[in-house]
Amino acid sequence: MMMDTGSLKSYCASLPGARVQLYDNGPNVLVYYVGHRRFAYFKTSEPERWRFSIKVTPERFLELTDVPGIKPARWMGRHHWVTIVDVRQVPEDYLQELVRWSYHKAADGLSRARRRELLGE
Repeated sequence: MMMDTGSLKSYCASLPGARVQLYDNGPNVLVYYVGHRRFAYFKTSEPERWRFSIKVTPERFLELTDVPGIKPARWMGRHHWVTIVDVRQVPEDYLQELVRWSYHKAADGLSRARRRELLGE
C-alpha cells in the first residue's frame, strides 16, 4: 500500500509532541518538529511542490540515493537528509519506518526533561 501526501502529512503530525510550521518566505516549506528539532519537511511551492525530505542513517542514505526518485536533499544532503520526489512511489510501511527513525533521531537530540515533557518518557 502507498501513502499520498495528505496521509503522510497527517502521519507526521500525529507523532507524539510533533508540531508543524509553514515557512512561506521564498522557498515555501512545511516543517515538522519535535521540540525545536526538525524531523521532516515538504516543499509547498512549484517546481518542487510536495517533495518530502527526512533524515536517514548514513547506510540508508547510500541505499536510498541509488533509488530513482530519491536524491540527497538540497543543502541538507551532507547531513544525510534525502528528498523523495513522489511519496506515492514508496511503500507505506517503509515510508513510515523512515519517518519514525527521523523523528526519534530528532527527539534524541532533546534534553531528557524536554523529551519527557513532549513524549511522556
